[in-house]
Amino acid sequence: MITLEDLKPNKGAVKKVVRVGRGRSSGCGKTSARGNNGEGQRSGRSSKRGFEGGQMPAFRRLPKLKGFNNVFALNAAEINVSALDKIEADEITLSYLKENKLVHPKSEILRVLGNGEIKRKVSIKANYVTESAKEKIEKAGGKVEII
Repeated sequence: MITLEDLKPNKGAVKKVVRVGRGRSSGCGKTSARGNNGEGQRSGRSSKRGFEGGQMPAFRRLPKLKGFNNVFALNAAEINVSALDKIEADEITLSYLKENKLVHPKSEILRVLGNGEIKRKVSIKANYVTESAKEKIEKAGGKVEII
């Protein structure tokens, strides 16, 4: 059974307090571990946060980085309805657009936006289609498939 007398801190948890200014043999005599002269020797010493003795402080040496990059973001190829009207193919996919160099080769998903008009019938497979784009494609007799 543990009693109050048995309780003690873990080994190394309690440090012995250094008593400064108690003679040369203590190792912290004369200047009391404060150095020789200057601001640090005086009582009430304080310096600004980040002050490095007159050297250009780290927070001013380093560049200011704004924002962040989302590592999970996908490279999206965006194409308008007006551009779909100019493509000759009946079935349009991201791979078809990449092969014909109509979008960036590193694109991972296809987004169809509703800017412009379409007059011919096309079938499109995309990851994202706006409501207006879907309306316009279906009105022209086309088909939209979201993958």
